[in-house]
Amino acid sequence: MAEKNDFSQGSIARNIIGLALPMTLAQLINVLYSIVDRIYIGHIPHTSAQALTGIGLTLPIITVIMAFANLFGMGGAPLCSIARGGHEEEKAKKVMGNSFSMLLLSGAVLMVLCLAFKKPLLYLFGASDVTFPYADAYITIYLCGTLFVMISLGMNNFINAQGFGKMGMLTVILGAVTNIVLDPVLIFVFHMGVQGAAIATVISQGLSAFWVLKFLTGKKAILTLDRGSMKLDKKLVKEITALGTSGFVMSVTNGAVQIVCNATLFRYGGDLYVGIMTVINSVREIITMPVTGLTSGAQPVIGYNYGAGCYDRVKKAIKFMSASCIIFTFLMWAVLFFEPAFFLGLFTSEPKLIEAGVPAMRIYFCGIFLMALQFSGQSTYVALNRAKQAVFFSLFRKVIIVIPLTLIFPLIGGLGTSGVFWAEPVSNAIGGTASFVTMLITVWPTLQEKN
Repeated sequence: MAEKNDFSQGSIARNIIGLALPMTLAQLINVLYSIVDRIYIGHIPHTSAQALTGIGLTLPIITVIMAFANLFGMGGAPLCSIARGGHEEEKAKKVMGNSFSMLLLSGAVLMVLCLAFKKPLLYLFGASDVTFPYADAYITIYLCGTLFVMISLGMNNFINAQGFGKMGMLTVILGAVTNIVLDPVLIFVFHMGVQGAAIATVISQGLSAFWVLKFLTGKKAILTLDRGSMKLDKKLVKEITALGTSGFVMSVTNGAVQIVCNATLFRYGGDLYVGIMTVINSVREIITMPVTGLTSGAQPVIGYNYGAGCYDRVKKAIKFMSASCIIFTFLMWAVLFFEPAFFLGLFTSEPKLIEAGVPAMRIYFCGIFLMALQFSGQSTYVALNRAKQAVFFSLFRKVIIVIPLTLIFPLIGGLGTSGVFWAEPVSNAIGGTASFVTMLITVWPTLQEKN
C-alpha cells in the first residue's frame, strides 16, 4: 500500500489536477448547499425576514467552529503528506491520529462554551428580542452536532492528503445532497421552521462524519485511523497547530475584514453599497473556488515530493500551480471588466444596485490576478511546513493592509465608497507580490541547493 498514490511518479500536472478537480467540485457543491439553504429559510411563511436575520446572527459562531476544524485538519494534512513522502508511515499515522484527537477535544470544549454563552454572544452580534428566538433555536441544535462538523470538515483533509480526491469530494456531496433534500421536508412539510433547517444540517454533517470515519478506518485507506495513533504527542500537536494557524487566521480575519467593509460602506453609501459588497463577495467566492481547489490539490503533491526528496518535482509543482492560478484569474479579470452587469444580474434585478455596482466591481476586481500570487505563495509555505511565513502573510494582507486601507482610502480625495473597493486591489498588489517574492527568495534557493 505504501506505493499507492505515489506523487513522486508520473506527471506533476496530472497529479495536481487529479486532486484539484474533485476538490473544486466539492467546493462548488458546498456553495450551492449554502445558497439553497438560505433560499428555503427565506421562504418560511410570515417570518422569513426574521428567520434569515436570526440565521445570519449565528454565522460568527459557526465560522469559529469551522476555523478550529481547519486549524487541526489543514494543519495536520500537509505534515501527513510530508511524512508519507519520506516513507515515515508511522509518523504520518500519528499526525492523523493526533489531529483527530485535537478535533474531538476542541469540538467538545467549543460546544460546551457556546451553549453556555450563546445568549450574550447572540445579543453581542446584534440580536434583538424579535430575532433572538430564531437564532437561539437554530444555534442550539447546530451546536449539538459540533463534533460532526469537526470530523467531517477536519478529517476530510486526510482523505485528500492520501490522494483520494474523489472520495473526499463524495464526503461533501453526501452532506450537501442530504441537506438539500431534508431542508424542505423538515421546514415546510413538518412545519419545523429554522429548527428543521438546523436538524437537517446536523443529520447531513453526521452522515458526512460517518463516511469519513468509515473510510479512514477501512481497508481502502493508505493510512488508517486507530487508537494507538490518537495518543497525544506534545511535539506533534505543536507542529500541527503552528501549521494550521495560517488557515485559522485567514478564517477569522475574513470575518473581521467583512465587518469593517460593511460598516465603512454603510457610513459613506448606506444600505445600497452594503448590498453591492454582498454581491461582490458572492462573485468573488465563485471565482476563487477553482483557485482554492487548484492550490489545495497541489499541497499534497508538493508536500509528498518534498518529504521524498524529489525537489525538482517540488519546483515543477509550484510552477504549475502558480502559472495556472495567474492565467485563470487574469482571464476572469478580463471577463469581469467587460461584463460586470451580467454577474451583478445573477444575484439582483435592482436597477440602482446594478448601476452603482458596475464601477464598484471593476475597481474591486482589477487586481484579482495578483491575488493568485498570494494563494500560490501561501500554499507553498503550508505544503512545506513553513508555519511562520504562512501565518505572517495571512495576517499581513488582511490585518496590516486591507483593514487600514479600508478605513483610510475613503477619506482621501473624497473617494468615499470607491475607497473601500480600491483597498482590495491595492492589498492584492502589495500582499500578493510580497508573499510570492518572499517565497522565491526563501524557498527556491533551498530547493536548488538540495538538488
